[in-house]
Amino acid sequence: MSRAGSIGIMLPRDLGGAEVLPYARRADELGFDELWVVEDLGFHGGIAQAAAVLAATGRIRVGIGLLPAGARNAAFAAMEVATLARLFPGRVDVGIGHGMPAWMRSVGAWPAGPLTLLEEYLRAVKALLRGEVVERGELVALDGVRLEEACLPEHVPPVLAGVRGPRSLALSGRVADGTVLAEPTTPEYVRAALGQVDAPGPHRLVGYNAAAVDPDRAVAVEAVRDGLAWIGEPDWAPHLAPLPFADEFAALRRECGGREEFARRLPEEWVRRLALAGTPDDVRARLDELFAAGLDSAVLIPAAGQTPERLATVL
Repeated sequence: MSRAGSIGIMLPRDLGGAEVLPYARRADELGFDELWVVEDLGFHGGIAQAAAVLAATGRIRVGIGLLPAGARNAAFAAMEVATLARLFPGRVDVGIGHGMPAWMRSVGAWPAGPLTLLEEYLRAVKALLRGEVVERGELVALDGVRLEEACLPEHVPPVLAGVRGPRSLALSGRVADGTVLAEPTTPEYVRAALGQVDAPGPHRLVGYNAAAVDPDRAVAVEAVRDGLAWIGEPDWAPHLAPLPFADEFAALRRECGGREEFARRLPEEWVRRLALAGTPDDVRARLDELFAAGLDSAVLIPAAGQTPERLATVL
C-alpha cells in the first residue's frame, strides 16, 4: 500500500527481556516501516536495544529516540553509531536530545548550557561520522579526535535532534538532519515546529503519538487515556500552544487533583486530537492529516494491551 509517510511503532520500554526480540520481529513481519527504541532513565539502554533488534530483523529501519547528550562522551557515542551503521547500513536513525531535565539532574548530567552542549554535540557526532577531526568546544571537550577510516560507515546515518521548544527546534534546523517530536504530535504542532525549524535544506520530521486501535472507537479512546496523563505539565507547553483548546486544556489541568483524574476527565474530542485513537479508518485519517501537515514519519506508541497486530490494522 502506498503511503504519504512512514509508519513506525515504538518498542515498549518495559518489555521483559524475552519479549523484546519477538516484538521486533513481529513488527518487521507486519510491515511497519520503522521501529523506534527509547532510552528512558531506569529502563533499557538505547544502543544495546538498537543493536539487538537490528540483528534480529532483516528489513525494518531502527531509530534510537533518543540519546541524551549529557550522558555520553560525543566521541564514544559516534563510535557506537558508526558501528551500528557499518553492521546494518541504511537501517539506522539516531536521535540525540537534551534528555528530560529531571532525569538528567538526578544523575548529575544536566549541563550548565543545554543549548550550547546540544549544538556542539550534534556537530561533533556528525563530523566524526564523516571522518573529520573534531577540536575542543566550549562544552564538548574533544581534542583532535577522529574515527579510524576502517571503522567509518559507508553510508553516514541521519542524526536527528529530539527537541521541543522554539530555540531547540531552531538549533535542530541549523545542525541536525531531522527532528524527533515527542508526543503529542498534532498537525498544529507539526506546522508550528516546521516553522521554527526553518531548515535550509531537506529535514526529516518524526513524530511520536500514543496509539490505540479498536473496531469500537470508544474502547480505543479509553485505552489511550493513560498515555496522555502527563500532557499539560510544563515540558509539554510547546505541544499545546498551537491548539485551539489550549486555554481550556490548561484550566482543566489546574482543576484536577492529579494525573489520573486529569486523564479520566479529558473530553473524547481532545483525546482523539492528542493521540492516534479510534477505528482503523479513524487512525488512518488522522495519519493523513499529520503527513499533510509535514510529518515524514509517524511513530505509534502502543497503549496498554495494544499488540503490534492490532496497531498494524492501520497499515
